[in-house]
Amino acid sequence: MQNDSSTRAPGSASPTLTRPAKPGWAESVQELVKTIFYAVLIAVGFRSLAYEPFNIPSESMLPGLLVGDYLFVSKFSYGYSRHSFPFSLAPIDGRLFNRQVTPGDVVVFKWPGDNRTDFIKRIIGMPGDIIQMRGGVLYINGQQVKKERIGDFLVKETPNTLCPPLPGFRRTQPDGSAVCVYPRYRETLPSGRTYTALDMLPNAPRDDTQAFVVPAGHYFGMGDNRDNSLDSRVPVNAGGVGYIPMENVVGKAEILFFSTDGSTSLFTPWRWIQATRWDRLATLIQ
Repeated sequence: MQNDSSTRAPGSASPTLTRPAKPGWAESVQELVKTIFYAVLIAVGFRSLAYEPFNIPSESMLPGLLVGDYLFVSKFSYGYSRHSFPFSLAPIDGRLFNRQVTPGDVVVFKWPGDNRTDFIKRIIGMPGDIIQMRGGVLYINGQQVKKERIGDFLVKETPNTLCPPLPGFRRTQPDGSAVCVYPRYRETLPSGRTYTALDMLPNAPRDDTQAFVVPAGHYFGMGDNRDNSLDSRVPVNAGGVGYIPMENVVGKAEILFFSTDGSTSLFTPWRWIQATRWDRLATLIQ
């Protein structure tokens, strides 16, 4: 038995199938431009309001952060300022949804010298605090910060991590490779927050300082590599950071998502796997 739909009255015309017209060249270009625009808009929004990538350019935050580390900075941790947005062009005075930094946080901020260059330091002092170094020991409001010697920090010497050219800081391994050896300490802030720091040399230039009184609306930041950091102990006009304005804070350093030892480049992809520091990926920043 035939399906009724297959029958056709004699002499009836066959149905005509119409195909949708292909978009013209102009319409295709318009769609491509719209797609790119929305993609850029989403990327800028994510970078401005959520997380921004940042890379470590110096050794001032050893032992926690190495040259060649790439990390995400949360933009929402402390609210938003004009420096939260591209080129610092947002017409924002102060901070929106402002939240105070917690002492011990590692933050990225714009250098007060030009309000453009990104720096990263650990916040040690809050507004009104008195910060001083005496004999390589940190004092906050007259209270000595506990400093405990722990095991040396050992890191493989690579193009991104060069050992100091001083006796005792470089050790040759049985396989002929070299590691850098740094004296490492654990410091405990009055709040109980702990982190590790390096103190490489006795009587280093910034081991003894004046007493710094942190002004209102500012923070006092220090590098964990105490003898190799131009931080709030050094004024801006001498190449340091000075006091850090709250509005210059970009965000909190949260998680390390990539790290390279510097032994490769974009033009040598066959070495990318070997150059990646796999043990550092997805590391939370302490």
